[in-house]
Amino acid sequence: MTSPFDQSRYQVRLEWGVAGLERVAASDVVVVVDVLRFSSTVVARLEVGEATPLDAAAHAVSLNGAAAAVRAAELSPAVILGCLRNASAVADRILDLQRERGERTSIAVIAAGELTSRDGDAPLRFAVEDLLGAGAVIDALGARGIDHTSPEAAAAAEAFRGLRTAARHLLTASGSGQELIERGSRDEVLAAADVDASTVVPVLQGGVFRVGS
Repeated sequence: MTSPFDQSRYQVRLEWGVAGLERVAASDVVVVVDVLRFSSTVVARLEVGEATPLDAAAHAVSLNGAAAAVRAAELSPAVILGCLRNASAVADRILDLQRERGERTSIAVIAAGELTSRDGDAPLRFAVEDLLGAGAVIDALGARGIDHTSPEAAAAAEAFRGLRTAARHLLTASGSGQELIERGSRDEVLAAADVDASTVVPVLQGGVFRVGS
């Protein structure tokens, strides 16, 4: 049964966190976007050849991003990590998947948001970095002709297009960025803001993130 809020009429959908993933219509591909730090960290590890188990990444990096990935694996046959660094590569991967399937492929882009505390059951807060990361993926999909987007997805893409040149400032000035900078991780925040710096696409296979091919 469809809902006005499941975005089932659209090929490209956008929601927030695990609750949003469960609200949005079942999708052929789920792209989890947790820019600071889950998605960006796994991309960096795969760049140097380190396959990353989901449970290990969860404990070391981000509870909310990992929780979304775990739930996505239960709901969708394909789970990918996206961020600013690999947005175009993610779109290329999805286009390849659509060609392999030979039919239109539905995509749920899930912005992870940030937990308000380290308690895994804590509510989420809005995270500008995840809005921009999700928007970057959606914008890249549109550039490849996968552009039947929900209003929510379209708004995120437009936010990214309008703010792309300010990504470094926005990430370092954001609450999440400031928190990491206070811990001495400024370089990590700056790296996460580097749009399309990587061609690595983490794909979840058997509980482990590996480079998609």
